[in-house]
Amino acid sequence: MESPDMSFQKENAITEGVIWKQILLFFFPILFGTFFQQLYNAADALIVGRFVGKEALSAVGGGTGTVINLLVGFFVGLASGATVIISQYYGAKRGEMVSYAVHTALAFSLVGGLVMMVGGLLTAPWILQVMNTPADVLEPATLYIRIYFLGMTGNLVYNVGSGILRAVGDSRRPLYFLIVSCLTNIVLDILLVVALQMGVAGAALATILSQLLSAVLVIWVLMRTGDMHRLELRKIGFDKRMFRRIIRIGFPAGLQSVMYSLSNIIIQTAINGQGTDTVAAWTVYGKIDVVFWMIVSAFGIAITTFVGQNYGAGKIDRVQKGIRSCLGMTVMSTVVVSTLLYLTCGVIYTLFTDDAEVLRIGVEMTRFLVPTYITYICIEILSGALRGVGDCWIPTLICLTGVCLIRVVWIVAAVPRFPGIRSIIFSYPLTWVITTILFGIYYCFFSKIRRGR
Repeated sequence: MESPDMSFQKENAITEGVIWKQILLFFFPILFGTFFQQLYNAADALIVGRFVGKEALSAVGGGTGTVINLLVGFFVGLASGATVIISQYYGAKRGEMVSYAVHTALAFSLVGGLVMMVGGLLTAPWILQVMNTPADVLEPATLYIRIYFLGMTGNLVYNVGSGILRAVGDSRRPLYFLIVSCLTNIVLDILLVVALQMGVAGAALATILSQLLSAVLVIWVLMRTGDMHRLELRKIGFDKRMFRRIIRIGFPAGLQSVMYSLSNIIIQTAINGQGTDTVAAWTVYGKIDVVFWMIVSAFGIAITTFVGQNYGAGKIDRVQKGIRSCLGMTVMSTVVVSTLLYLTCGVIYTLFTDDAEVLRIGVEMTRFLVPTYITYICIEILSGALRGVGDCWIPTLICLTGVCLIRVVWIVAAVPRFPGIRSIIFSYPLTWVITTILFGIYYCFFSKIRRGR
């Protein structure tokens, strides 16, 4: 009799079947999972904005989110090397190597969580000050971020564990865990923020407790599976060869994430200089903006796993067809989402705040940016595909130059000459267009995917 895990593996055979259907079967659970993951912060912002005020709203999103993304993004980028390796070995049916990668990745998440907790507690308040966080926001933002970093280990263990499951084609159970933990977060937000009136501290506690729950659930599933990615607690430790491979593949992604975050910190600093109303509007925009990002990132994760398993199985033609299908589906999705957000953003903003000036600024920013989303698609899909075959450094250098460097130059050189929020946020579509062109050239003429090896 088949175990449930082996049955699941067959019905989700990424290396077989109709390509666009296999990508969508993998995409939708990731999309819904990303939705519930983002709902964590959206719930914090909505409840805090409604029941505490715009200063608290700015505290849980304006600067804290950027600092958190800086540190978490670096680690998750490093750990993505394990996802690529596991997907390739899983596609090649090399169980021993999958096991080494799983246990090394989990050890990395535990150690990384402790290091980041200490680093975040020590450096985050200073970073918030350097970012020119408004004085009325600084104290609650510091409190929120310190509590958040106390729960960092749970955050990282969940991210690594769910990455392992997705690498072997299981994108459903990470979704189930996120639904449970997200609902837990909302209940705790209502209890701690509304009922007990704990303010931003309550929002932070609700988030880290919910993340801990999701980490426990993903570990439980990894320990119970009968497949080659089974987790055994006594085996958690660093395999030197596997750790080097994980870092070699993951470091470019981690570096890229850090540079993205640093460039966004510079943008956030410029926005902070516009005052609390603009910071609050930008915080809410981030909750609206995430609708697009969770769709495009879900396609990016799906194509990385699809490419990784098919490349490991030696099916290059299927890899190329999969990339074309994924690009087409992402374009169609982006057009629909951009149109909906452009038309409905005014109503959405009123869910978070009734401050007239915040609403005006927010709608102006949203209607400026959402039509430009389509210029980002190739960056996410092509970089995800290239990661799937282990081609990481050149895509990283392209992103560092096209997105990060040019974005910083724009903020430093152009914004002082043309001050205002529209000038600041123009840095996004400007750098997306340049980076898309660079990715298109590299993928079409130089990548190992196009060369067929």
